[in-house]
Amino acid sequence: MIRIALVGDIGSGKTFISKLFGFPVFNADLSVTKIYSKNKKVYLDLKKKLPNFFTSFPIKKKELINAIIKNEKNIKKISAIVHPEVKKDLNKFIKKNSKSKAIVLDIPLYLENKLDKKKDIIIFIQSSTQEVQKRIKKRKNFNNFLLKKLKKLQLSSSIKKKRSHYVIKNNFRKNLARKNVKDIINKILI
Repeated sequence: MIRIALVGDIGSGKTFISKLFGFPVFNADLSVTKIYSKNKKVYLDLKKKLPNFFTSFPIKKKELINAIIKNEKNIKKISAIVHPEVKKDLNKFIKKNSKSKAIVLDIPLYLENKLDKKKDIIIFIQSSTQEVQKRIKKRKNFNNFLLKKLKKLQLSSSIKKKRSHYVIKNNFRKNLARKNVKDIINKILI
């Protein structure tokens, strides 16, 4: 099975591109959302570590944002509790799809969390900064302060690009993106 990992800046279109491959996709953001809404153990661990911010289950995005805004060190505490659960979901996904020709990994902190394996195909999603900014501002719960804190956790675009095997220039138009994806699939599945 070929592991295709998509990396890029927040809002670069990794999720948009991941769907174009036609292979099973592991979306870490969806995994996190599921964990916040269904994993009571994570809630209890967060409440224990940060009792002033988490009041009831399920975990609310506003509580997470408030914890991070109050003290940026809280993001590391939250990550230390949530990331192992995401990794469990990832391992289940890989096992479930072990017979697939390929899988796509849409994991924002893929390189930062050292999830990459030697044989992985890493694809950098490159998008114009202006287009990304415009799209991020439209997101529900957009918070510029939080965005800056999350960006600090990420490697620079130049490092991600350097560590990638391919680059897809995403102009957020399906036809060009589909062509780029098809070209890469043809190269890696030979």
